[in-house]
Amino acid sequence: MFDVFPEWFQIFFQSMIPWWEGRYAMFYAILTLNWQWWQALPIAILGNMLPVPFILLFFKYIEKFLRRFKFWSNIMDWLFERTRKRADAKIKRYEHLGLLLFVAIPLPFTGAWTGSLIAYLFDLKFSRSLITIFIGVVIACSIITALILTGNYFLFLNNGS
Repeated sequence: MFDVFPEWFQIFFQSMIPWWEGRYAMFYAILTLNWQWWQALPIAILGNMLPVPFILLFFKYIEKFLRRFKFWSNIMDWLFERTRKRADAKIKRYEHLGLLLFVAIPLPFTGAWTGSLIAYLFDLKFSRSLITIFIGVVIACSIITALILTGNYFLFLNNGS
């Protein structure tokens, strides 16, 4: 399906997908498309970061609109409760350092999208959150890149997802 698009766009677009993000796009870029890591990494990071400022700035309006519908309100209640349970102690204690660790450790249901949601839920400052999430995305993509280049990515795929 994506074959009709240029490879750089495939990497960029995959990096924007929630919970897939740049770290998994790096697998695709390096192992499927045979790109060099230094070519794919900036594209994956940029694609991963593109939605972040919009989530941080506008999610309150989206939430307000969606809460008018019972179906979406129930989904958001479930998602927010789950996110708060996973992040509450870390964020309350460490704030942006906790957010950084949450985004930087490349595990399922962590990353820029969830980090943005955490920053929103805990009312963290926009500029610091944006920088923190960016650094976390760079670290997560770099970890995955290192695992791919050393041939240890199978450990991540078997245990991490």
